[in-house]
Amino acid sequence: MCLVEMEGGDINYDDSMGDTPLAWAAWNGHEAVVKLLLGRDDIDPDKPGEESQTPLLLAACKGHEGVLKMLLERDDVNPNHSDRRGRTPLWEAAHRGYEGIAKVLLGRGDINPDQPDKYGATPLCRAAFNRHEGVVKMLLERHDVNPNNTHGGGQTPLFWAAYYGDEGMVKILLGRDDINPDKPDSRGQTPLSLAAEHGHEGVVRILLRRGDVIPDKPDKYGQTALSCAAGNGHARVIALLQPPESAARDTA
Repeated sequence: MCLVEMEGGDINYDDSMGDTPLAWAAWNGHEAVVKLLLGRDDIDPDKPGEESQTPLLLAACKGHEGVLKMLLERDDVNPNHSDRRGRTPLWEAAHRGYEGIAKVLLGRGDINPDQPDKYGATPLCRAAFNRHEGVVKMLLERHDVNPNNTHGGGQTPLFWAAYYGDEGMVKILLGRDDINPDKPDSRGQTPLSLAAEHGHEGVVRILLRRGDVIPDKPDKYGQTALSCAAGNGHARVIALLQPPESAARDTA
């Protein structure tokens, strides 16, 4: 405490890693120290480090909700600041499944809930990829979140839910009126063909109930959901995907 209150010292001095005392306190969740540092008139609460990570971003990475709230009380802290990889505090909360922190950040009027990283992955994409259902629900409640955004190889949040066979997540995503349930990735593979390839019968059933899903839509290599299921020996999925006339012949 004496060191913090000393005059003449640079409270915003950064070390060889580019981090300030406030950054270290935020990273380690030391709320009392953060409060003390923020009490200084000469503190820069939003100073980025070598990787362009601010104290707020570091607190979000580590799940320190109390520190995050203290920093967000400041008008000179940008909740949308991103690091060199384009990751924001909300992106990190979604990626790691920190529901409390996501809720606090989404309560801000100036938050951008759909800000992607440098690879195009939005908070929703990361939450779906890591199967954080609670965060996915929160993000989908926002009208300024696009459920069809893609990243990497063109995969949507629904694509990942289908890949994992996560029926609950699939239903949540399909609850959005503006969802595209048949959007292909860069290889032309749809959520249906992906679910069929991995034998996720429940997800296949859910997607087939949609009138906007084309069951025999081929990918860039000419493979359909049926051929994907057949290639991997998923008999129950094959039965679901067979045209009605073929199924009738098989049972005759």
